[in-house]
Amino acid sequence: MDNRVRVPGTSALLPAEPPPRRARRWLRRLLVAALAGGVVAGLGLMLPEETPHQALPPPAAGPQARTLTAVASGVPTALPQLTALVRQQERRVRARPLDAPAWAVLGNAYVQRGRRTADPADYPRAEQALRTSLRVRAAGNTEALDGMAALALARRDFPAARLYGEQALKAAPDRWTAYPPLIEAYTGLGDYKAARVSLDKLLELRTGPADRPAVMARASAVYQDRGWREDAVAQLTDAAAAAGTPAERAAYLTGLGQLAWERGDPQDALRHFEAAVGLDPDQREARAGQGRALVALGRVEQAFAAYRAALDRHPSPQDAFELGELYEAHGMGASAAAQYEQVKALERREAAAGVDDALLIGRFEADHGDPREAVVRLRAEWRRQPAAEVADALGWALHRSGADQEALAFATAATDTSRAGVRDALYAFHRGLIEQALDRPAPARRHLQEALRLNPYFSPLGAPAARAALGVLGEQPPDEAVPR
Repeated sequence: MDNRVRVPGTSALLPAEPPPRRARRWLRRLLVAALAGGVVAGLGLMLPEETPHQALPPPAAGPQARTLTAVASGVPTALPQLTALVRQQERRVRARPLDAPAWAVLGNAYVQRGRRTADPADYPRAEQALRTSLRVRAAGNTEALDGMAALALARRDFPAARLYGEQALKAAPDRWTAYPPLIEAYTGLGDYKAARVSLDKLLELRTGPADRPAVMARASAVYQDRGWREDAVAQLTDAAAAAGTPAERAAYLTGLGQLAWERGDPQDALRHFEAAVGLDPDQREARAGQGRALVALGRVEQAFAAYRAALDRHPSPQDAFELGELYEAHGMGASAAAQYEQVKALERREAAAGVDDALLIGRFEADHGDPREAVVRLRAEWRRQPAAEVADALGWALHRSGADQEALAFATAATDTSRAGVRDALYAFHRGLIEQALDRPAPARRHLQEALRLNPYFSPLGAPAARAALGVLGEQPPDEAVPR
């Protein structure tokens, strides 16, 4: 009887149980042959022809052991420690190619390092390591399934993340680490009810003091999506206070900075972003956040420097896009054009590593390229991953291509707080301009005012456009009804 199972996303048939000792030598030779041109060869490692059968000892207690635990739990980890863990695990799998947990740790470390550095080259390495772990041991390999879910999230592949996350949860339903990837996957798919149910289950589990900050951070993200910003701030503040390492605390401070930015408080946002960078210089999101806050405070040259520092250290298409729009807003057309070319180059690099950048490129094309191409990309993205952010981007692309009536349906979905709870200045701005184009002045005025009330600095190009549109619409007549 065939006791093998298929791993979703691959055609490989994997053993359902660990192979008998007699078969292990055959499996090892198969792995050596398969991996010779794969992850190990890509790392410049040579697998020995003979390997002792005894297991290598686990890493001694200390910083490396703590880093290993953090990576396995998905807790933010400092980049130098991540790099050291990667080297350690590369040596381990070279010596023990049948060590499934070691392959899983290596894959998880690659994923987290790729996310930290915005370098997608780590994602194919992560996939090879994690699939190797599953080839060695399929049954009950929750570490590898967690890693595959995290990798799918890094690539913005929310259906795959849900699939692997649900498999990991089914295999071990009492592990708290199974829930955060699932919550993020459900959110990315627009299944906000499932995200809330999963959070409730996570909060019912008993977690130790070292794990509690990560749980609070995940709760904060869900509360933010529901529009409960005060609760989100409270959870993340407690998480930052209880964080076990500077890198973990920096990640939560970055989140607090983003929450402050979204409520239109650039001074508080800057304070949190600066504290995060002080704790962890590799906190890329905090450096870009500094740029946003500095623009709002009128410190434009410092904002340029903050963005350039983020891009020089860890270049990402999102940061390049934001810097391009900042250049454009200040009349620096040549610099903006060069930055937009960098966006395209970085997106091609991400696409080659399996990252789904349809949302970012759709937004970019809608405003700075071909809106019709944006519509094509975003329609496909909406069919696959119908979240509020995709509805907003697709509605805006349709407006930019002249299809305002259809655009309004998606803009309405993006701003439907009964579904997601999100109140986003950009979404309100987009809806307001679409309504203005459809000659609906009352709701247009209301949504443009809402955008500027939520965050007067939400975009260096969008905020001035919102004010200009309100100037055209004029004051609201006293007897004008404001339809919802």
